[in-house]
Amino acid sequence: MKKIQFFLSLTVLLGFFASCTTDVELYADYKDIPVIYGLLDATKDTNFIRINRAFSGSNDNLINANEIALIEDSCNYPGKLDARIIEYKNVYGNQYTPTGRVLVLDTITVHNKQEGVFYAPDQKVYYTTEPINVNTNNTKYNYRLEVVKGNDTISGETGIVGGESFSILASQLSFKAKPSDGTGRIRFRLADNAAFYEMKMVFKYREKKNGGPEVVKSVNHTFGVKSVDELLIENNISYFIYGENLLFTLLTEAIGGDTIDVVRHFGAYQGDDHPIELFLAAGGDELFNYIQVNSNTGSFSQTVPDYTNINGGYGVFSSRINLTKDVLISANTQVDLYGKPWGFKEE
Repeated sequence: MKKIQFFLSLTVLLGFFASCTTDVELYADYKDIPVIYGLLDATKDTNFIRINRAFSGSNDNLINANEIALIEDSCNYPGKLDARIIEYKNVYGNQYTPTGRVLVLDTITVHNKQEGVFYAPDQKVYYTTEPINVNTNNTKYNYRLEVVKGNDTISGETGIVGGESFSILASQLSFKAKPSDGTGRIRFRLADNAAFYEMKMVFKYREKKNGGPEVVKSVNHTFGVKSVDELLIENNISYFIYGENLLFTLLTEAIGGDTIDVVRHFGAYQGDDHPIELFLAAGGDELFNYIQVNSNTGSFSQTVPDYTNINGGYGVFSSRINLTKDVLISANTQVDLYGKPWGFKEE
């Protein structure tokens, strides 16, 4: 019975993607198995695809893919494969036809990859600098990845997450220093083809101790991953909820009693009146299924994944998008900050 183990490491969504590998134990002669990971982002000027290979072995010749992944020649296919992304457009109903655009993937070596599962610091990836179209009110797009390996064509297909209306609507957040059971909302408009969302809030401030150099610091809070079915929606606007004490709770944990001979200002630089940065990530249905289905089997380090949308191989070809927005804090929040014994001062 064939078994292949993979490991998929995802960071934020946001935003954040690495790929796979494992011990391999197969009752078969040695052969390579295509392993592909790609997340298209229409906001990026360059999109990268990982096209690697795992190996199968026999009972007498077990292969540790963690060792293979550290060997450049074993992890990569030799030379450059015929890899391309074909664009499709919705013409009528749910029928998609090719637009004629074919995005031919080239290879490039990344020279600053950190040490980890795969060989480093130089690593070969496939890429395109061609623009990725997103859905409009009148036009819908799909993209199909095709990789030719000998007589085989490995493929995967995805819609693009994003769209004209996808946006963070919040422009100001309000917090209270006094204990409160109240809540606030961070509103946003949904992205086309998104199956899940994740939001993160970062509050930036500067501090100077004992007349020394000014240092930029921050506290942050992640609101967790929400599927489309789990989102809170009102009047066609989605939102994440936060407690009114959130910011002051984070700062209490970060600063504590560090209040002697210190001056603090909110914002990352002088005159920065938008000290909060919001990050909103949205991911496609294929990526959501890959995470949900395969994690429910126990872990990402497992036998052949229960879900993959790569035909002729393993991995996932999907889409994601990341938004950021700088927002204000309310006047009352500023007053509360200046009133705490943490050394926050007006500039």
